[in-house]
Amino acid sequence: MAEQKKTYYVSMAHGEISQVKTASPWDFKIEATDEEIIRLREYFDQNYATDIQNFFRAHVPYIQYHYDRENDAYDETLKKIYQLIYRLGDEEAKAHIRSIGFVNEENEQQ
Repeated sequence: MAEQKKTYYVSMAHGEISQVKTASPWDFKIEATDEEIIRLREYFDQNYATDIQNFFRAHVPYIQYHYDRENDAYDETLKKIYQLIYRLGDEEAKAHIRSIGFVNEENEQQ
C-alpha cells in the first residue's frame, strides 16, 4: 500500500517545512510522504551544518569561494533540495524552479 501524501509548505530562507499554510511565509507548496519529508529535512540540515562551517571559514580570507569544498557541498545539496521540491511541488513550484535554472530536461525525467 502506497504511503499517503500530505500537503506541506516550504520556506527556503529558513529551511522550514510546515503543514500549516499560515504559520510563516513559504516559497513552495508540495505533496509528500513522510519519507520524502524526512529526506528534504536531512538536506536542509546538511546545508545548515555546512553554513556554520562557512561562517567560520569566512574568517580565513585566503580561501576563495570557488576553491572551497564547503561551498561546493552547500551548492550540491541546494540542487538536491530544488530537484526534490520540483518533483513534489505543484505547477507553480515547478515553473519557478525551471525559471531559476535548477532543473533541466534530464533532471525532469528522474
